[in-house]
Amino acid sequence: MTKVPAKVTKTTLASKLSIILPIFNEASTVLELLDSVYGQEIPLPAKEMIIVESNSTDGTREIVKTFVSNHPDSSAVTVKLILQETAKGKGHAVRAGLEVATGEIVLIQDGDLEYDMNDYPSLIQPILDGRTRFVLGSRHLAASTWRIRKFEHDALKAAFMNLGGLFFHTFFNVLYGQRLTDPTTMFKVFERSCVQRLHFEAERFDFDFELVAKLIRSGSLPLEVAVSYTSRGFEAGKKIRIFLDPFTWLRAILRFRFSKLYKSTGA
Repeated sequence: MTKVPAKVTKTTLASKLSIILPIFNEASTVLELLDSVYGQEIPLPAKEMIIVESNSTDGTREIVKTFVSNHPDSSAVTVKLILQETAKGKGHAVRAGLEVATGEIVLIQDGDLEYDMNDYPSLIQPILDGRTRFVLGSRHLAASTWRIRKFEHDALKAAFMNLGGLFFHTFFNVLYGQRLTDPTTMFKVFERSCVQRLHFEAERFDFDFELVAKLIRSGSLPLEVAVSYTSRGFEAGKKIRIFLDPFTWLRAILRFRFSKLYKSTGA
């Protein structure tokens, strides 16, 4: 099931997908993730993996460096590695990836295994078909419920986060005039030209709201596509600060509704 925005008349002629992977402290799963992304088939001739590693403390950096050295560039897949000296947050890492992306289409992939890489083709195809320039992979459309987080060892935190998600999604939709089921999904896919003039500043998970907010404000309305999702608990490495980040999200939704939109002007 998908939700379709206003018709896009332009059909994208794309030859490469840029996959941005912000990674920090994911030693237990990062190799499986990178292998899956590298081997995933897509409806494009080529893809580039842009790995942004933020100086992990659990051995992730060494795993990533070994992966890159074992996967030389080919005509179908290239791998770029950005090694950051300090961890400044997901938003900071994604912004670094955007600066070096060369594909006509960009896909953001978190450094864990909550989302299924097999959904790549269905996320990319609406852009190739000219139906939209911006796709969101909705966890809620696939689950048919707002209760998408199920933590085996902490049902209370799962309930808290599910309720919080419902609140923030509703607040975002009201303020931006949308009816999105999952504006905070990790799977955000868009034509790179849509963001080239946009001004971004969020450092942490508030970047998820900033990116969607500014794409919408600039006229790129999202189409939602159902995607698979398996939530992981905090004991498995989930990095959200459950009692601090919600305040930054609330501020982000309000702030980016009216803040500077483009790099070149104060608009």
